Amino acid sequence: MNLIWVYSLISVIIVSLISLIGIFTLSLEVERLKRILIYMLAFSAGALFGDVCFHIFPEISSEGFSVLSGSMVLAGIVLFFSVEKFIHWQHCHMPITKQHIHSFAYMNLVGDSFHNFIDGLIIGASYLFSIPLGIATSLAVILHEIPQEIGDFGVLLHGGFSKWKALLMNFLTALAAVIGVIVALVLGSYSENISAILVPLAAGGFIYIAGADLIPELHKETGFRKSLLQLVAFLLGMGVMALLILIG
Repeated sequence: MNLIWVYSLISVIIVSLISLIGIFTLSLEVERLKRILIYMLAFSAGALFGDVCFHIFPEISSEGFSVLSGSMVLAGIVLFFSVEKFIHWQHCHMPITKQHIHSFAYMNLVGDSFHNFIDGLIIGASYLFSIPLGIATSLAVILHEIPQEIGDFGVLLHGGFSKWKALLMNFLTALAAVIGVIVALVLGSYSENISAILVPLAAGGFIYIAGADLIPELHKETGFRKSLLQLVAFLLGMGVMALLILIG
């Protein structure tokens, strides 16, 4: 097993284990959880934008940013837009309300499995491009997964699942990322160009998630002090990605 496989599998296993984080939120009051999550969202939004601008785009450009590259970035945006529209799933980063029903919880599991599979593809493709890009992209995914998995856990609880069944189902859907990374690496062994398609696709997906899912949540808070703290968290997320350039 070569180094790319080792790095990829370790990264995707860590991403999958993030699905168990919901257990640590059970003792928190909803309002307190909201206060914590909103800054986590800001931080992860900054990290996603930072990964795109500091790592993915420079790596793509080093190989020559072509019409194909630009098309795949747009395809990533369209793909994630389509997932939310037609699979009726969207990132549920904030504690949900009782309006969510049991059927929605199952739909959330389907959509989340698909999303985690794509995460695996993205991580695998990033490592095929380069190990530093793989590490940066894995970190961006991990930072994004923390608030997302807390929200998904909440959806399952309010959808009628018991605490332990919600944890189990969340973890099982997270394992789709392992399948995704294996598919990406196997495809990469047959075609060296697969990363040239999947990496810009990842960029488009990250731009969509940060811009369409996370930023709107942040705009719901209009207080000056909280908005300022969100901005700080947003910039810190970008800063972490910039820091990886220095230590990479």
